[in-house]
Amino acid sequence: MKPTHKLLSVFLFLLTCNVFGQDYFFKDKAPFNSNIPTPEAFLGYPIGEQHTRHDQIVAYFYKLAEVSDRAQIEVYGYTHEKRKLVMLTISTPENLSNLSSIKAAHLQFVDHTSNAKNYNEVPVFIQLGYNVHGNEPSSSEAALLTAYTLVASNSNEVQNYLKNSVVFIDPTINPDGRDRHTQWANQYKSTPLVSDNIDAEHNEMWPRGRTNHYWFDLNRDWLLAVNPESQGKLKWYHEWYPNVVTDFHEMGTNSNYFFEPMKPIGSQDPIMPKENYEDLNNLFAPYYAKALDNIGSFYFTKEAFDGTYPGYGSSYPDLQGALALLFEQASSRGHVQDTDYGKITFPFTIRNQYQSSIATIKAAVENKATLRKYQQDFFKSAVTKKAKSGFAAYEFGDAYDQNRNKAFVDFLLKHHIKVYKKGNKFVVPLKQPQHRMVQTMFETYSKFRDSVFYDASAWSVSNFYDMKAKGLKSARLGSEITSTKNWEKPISVTKSDYAYLLDWDDYNAPAALNYIQRKGVQVSAAFKKFSAKTNAGEQSFNYGTVMIPVSKQKKSSAEVYEIVRKAQEKFNVPIYSTNTGFSVKGIDLGSNNFRKLQQPKVAMLIGDGVYSYEAGEVWHLLDTRVHMPLTKIQLRNFRRASLDKYNTLVMVSGSYTQLDSIQRKKISDWVGKGNTLITIARASQWLINRKMVKESLTKKPKAKEKDKKATKRLPYVDASEHIGRERLGGAIFEVDLDVTHPLGFGYRNTKVPVYKNNRVFIQPSKNPYSTVAKYTANPHIDGFVSTKNLETFLKPSASLVVSRIGGGRAILFADNPNFRGAWYGTNKLFLNALFFGNNISIPFTGN
Repeated sequence: MKPTHKLLSVFLFLLTCNVFGQDYFFKDKAPFNSNIPTPEAFLGYPIGEQHTRHDQIVAYFYKLAEVSDRAQIEVYGYTHEKRKLVMLTISTPENLSNLSSIKAAHLQFVDHTSNAKNYNEVPVFIQLGYNVHGNEPSSSEAALLTAYTLVASNSNEVQNYLKNSVVFIDPTINPDGRDRHTQWANQYKSTPLVSDNIDAEHNEMWPRGRTNHYWFDLNRDWLLAVNPESQGKLKWYHEWYPNVVTDFHEMGTNSNYFFEPMKPIGSQDPIMPKENYEDLNNLFAPYYAKALDNIGSFYFTKEAFDGTYPGYGSSYPDLQGALALLFEQASSRGHVQDTDYGKITFPFTIRNQYQSSIATIKAAVENKATLRKYQQDFFKSAVTKKAKSGFAAYEFGDAYDQNRNKAFVDFLLKHHIKVYKKGNKFVVPLKQPQHRMVQTMFETYSKFRDSVFYDASAWSVSNFYDMKAKGLKSARLGSEITSTKNWEKPISVTKSDYAYLLDWDDYNAPAALNYIQRKGVQVSAAFKKFSAKTNAGEQSFNYGTVMIPVSKQKKSSAEVYEIVRKAQEKFNVPIYSTNTGFSVKGIDLGSNNFRKLQQPKVAMLIGDGVYSYEAGEVWHLLDTRVHMPLTKIQLRNFRRASLDKYNTLVMVSGSYTQLDSIQRKKISDWVGKGNTLITIARASQWLINRKMVKESLTKKPKAKEKDKKATKRLPYVDASEHIGRERLGGAIFEVDLDVTHPLGFGYRNTKVPVYKNNRVFIQPSKNPYSTVAKYTANPHIDGFVSTKNLETFLKPSASLVVSRIGGGRAILFADNPNFRGAWYGTNKLFLNALFFGNNISIPFTGN
């Protein structure tokens, strides 16, 4: 029996190789150099038979660089889980040996002061990027095939590509997510393969492999650059400025294949040259059509997706003078899966991605002069064109929060935007190579040609950071900032035997407070303003100022000072020492308006039904900026979890269908003991709908019978557009914030921008002291919102409400204060809920 089984295995392996082996993918690229190992030979299985781990992909790329003089490899970064991010550079041996001079010649077309005309003489730079969504795995397998083809093929076609291009292959943009999905798909793979859609292989468990370690969507992170994967890529990108960049994805199993052009760009006044989204896309599209026609694959263009948001892999490079290209392949989400037209196999999905990769190289090589001239014109026009706003520059700077200033300047520098320091303000001129990126950061839009967006319709990042930017008609620049390494430090705190005062206005103050509390130091916070004499002279202190009373500690004054000194050094925050409790103005340090703060002990519910993006944003904020431990409780374990170890529970958007009446009572009883429940967006809606709080959602007023109109008949073909416009995919609105409320501590301006990407509308509380933030009379700042959503629902609503549950409280956010890890301006609202939540008493008014 054993020999028979062995022969059968060999037969099946050979059959698979014949169907899905080398000839299936690239028989037209022969002859191949036999000294270069194929991916199949290196891995020990044909491409498509298994999902390939990231470390195996990297190992194969190192092998190609080792055995071939056509390839070089570099590590451009590391993921959160310490996986390598690599770039394989491929060209002729001659080009690689002269790469530094070729790079210099290439960058002449990016330099707006250069008038280089040798468009056809310099190899075109092509960057093939794969697998930004970890559970869209076909493209990384195609990366292996593309790399092998370019390194091993001796065909005249490939030789021509190598001579006329430098190809940079990033095989896995999101290794952490890919390996999460790879492990899942391989461990649930059956023999024989199971194509049933409901099989476990095709249905990952929460949080799935799409996202990175902190559950961030990296295809939204090119602009925001929150994660190391994106930061490494941006640093690489601004060193090389490729002419063409690919962005490979997967979509629903019953789809076909998509390549650009996309839907028309959403803005009525796009900042991107129309030559990009019209001429260049239409120039490349026939290459993809021909390649897919040749293998009988079906595809579509123009009717889906949009590149309006500038933070995709298929849009950010467009703002750098490149042509960025989106591809979407119907997913087998496993090895084989049933569709309406039969079975879709993993090798089939890989082949389409591979064909598009080679077609991209072909199109770029054959149009390299056009691409180079376009990139040159792009950067020249950046310094010659005038903004329609009439502004020459933007000025910003928060007088009370230097760490938020620093974070925003750091952010601008990542995108090679020139920033200047003038007095206590910062100036960003529009006349610079990154002119269009400056517009992206500071301009806002209210008119759009489309009403349905694939993602966000607002991204004025100055609002993300709550930077009140002012447009200037003329620009006096001051001194250029090229790095924030030597950022101005606060006055060093001196030793005191009386008290220390931590300024809560600073973005890093919560992290410093967490550090101090975790060292066992007792603290209190000012619930009223005051002025005091300090080591830095007389200082005015805002609501929320943290006091560390030395004599009330169990530690010596020397130990307390060392903890305070290290907190200041570590987080660069303003901390002052004082030797008296008698204030110059306002409350004294012994006032009952200083209230003792509990150390936050925070848990968050996660698991099936919970929106992993929002959960990841909370986890990332506490992990990477506050350095606070967060207990993540799986919903399946909630029944046996004791909440008594925590004083704060976070619930982000989710369905929470797993929480029955007994478990809901468990939450209410725990809050009633004096604890704090924080809900975000749809979790706030859930809390209201379950009547766990005495709050209401904003509803459309009922029309009187005489005012009711007959339903208007509409064209069926327009249904998706009409319904889609009522989505709130992402827009920025202004709220009026009660800065005297503990949740508003640390804010000086009552007008704060917030991000809304949901249709959760909460009525202002009946308790007059509990509506902490309400949308202003004219709240719209940026992005698309329908008239119905704006006028009927949003304007009458509250953004942030506190509601009593027994002796505790629920803090209900209608919006997401931590959106994509980039909302520095509203992170403080969420952190205030953690640090001050247990000190929020809700005045009883009889309502």
